[in-house]
Amino acid sequence: MKKVSVLGSTGSIGKSTVDLIKHNPDDFEVVALTGNQNIELLAAQAIDLSAQLVVTADTKKYKELKNLIGSHSIEVAAGRDCVIEAAQRSSDVIIAGIVGAAALEPTLAAVRRGTVIGLANKESLVCAGDLVTAEVKKSGATIIPVDSEHNAIFQVFDFNDVHHIEKIILTASGGPFRNSTIEQMASVTPDQAVAHPNWSMGAKISVDSATMMNKGLEMIEAFHLFPINKDQIDVVVHPQSVVHSMVSYVDGSVLAQMGTPDMRTPISYALAWPHRLPTRSAPLDLIGIGSLNFEAPDPIRFPSLRLAREALQTGGSAPTVLNAANEVAVSQFLKGKIGFLDIFNVVEKTLGKVSHSTLEALSDVLSLDEDARKTAASLA
Repeated sequence: MKKVSVLGSTGSIGKSTVDLIKHNPDDFEVVALTGNQNIELLAAQAIDLSAQLVVTADTKKYKELKNLIGSHSIEVAAGRDCVIEAAQRSSDVIIAGIVGAAALEPTLAAVRRGTVIGLANKESLVCAGDLVTAEVKKSGATIIPVDSEHNAIFQVFDFNDVHHIEKIILTASGGPFRNSTIEQMASVTPDQAVAHPNWSMGAKISVDSATMMNKGLEMIEAFHLFPINKDQIDVVVHPQSVVHSMVSYVDGSVLAQMGTPDMRTPISYALAWPHRLPTRSAPLDLIGIGSLNFEAPDPIRFPSLRLAREALQTGGSAPTVLNAANEVAVSQFLKGKIGFLDIFNVVEKTLGKVSHSTLEALSDVLSLDEDARKTAASLA
């Protein structure tokens, strides 16, 4: 049995991971589960999976969690430091599913332990890609990307022959406003933005898909995950979300990974790597789908790709600022305080106002992240 910990078990990725573990009980032993506000679900998961440790990041929720666990022999803890400690517990694989920059410290803790990490949090590599990859080299940790796009690339990327790879191609669904005009997008509501046409995801990630910022962040993440140059990353819109991404080789071959849009597939790959795990995902029915379409992203209606590519080329702290500003802007949009198109404006203005620098330590990343958030909040 593999020992597994799930960071962010009550989120979208975490719930899919728990579902896989529950349906493959002979394959996994759960070391730790962590969550934040959804205490009832967190406690239920811990009891269902007989977890050794359950942690809420919110110290105010400790007593509630402890009461819900009751007489079950499960260790209960609370607070950010305890989430980090959970990541340090001995396990064979950790699924890092915490959303946003809050995942950075526990992810680094897992990396330093030298284990296998199923990374579902793109912000860790966007905010601190150089630091994370340096720690990976030191510890010998293995990062298996859980994002469907990077997981697809991982499955068809020839790491033994990288010189013959021409480029990687990230596919994007285009989100719910792929065919909307700028005028229509100006009046978009949060409910409309989180209604993704293909995937079931959390609110923040769904908005990132609607703005296509998720694809911008994925470009930056891909640069740190794979031995490629910054100009070897393309994005193509593929509305059906069947081809999850591709790798193009110098001989003209293009290798693609396909499947139904179900996050249990890439999660299962990370859990079972280097083997595979049965899932309850619907089989891919190409005849039923009939046709697959591809188109170029519109840089006018979706400037996120330009902003992210500029941040990637600038390097250093620019991606950290990009991510922080986007998190603040999306949060303000979801609260109804700014419009959908204002998200782009807040990010671009923040990038222009916060000075870029070299990030040499985690403290540099956290300090810059805080400064960028304050700047973005003042602009939102």
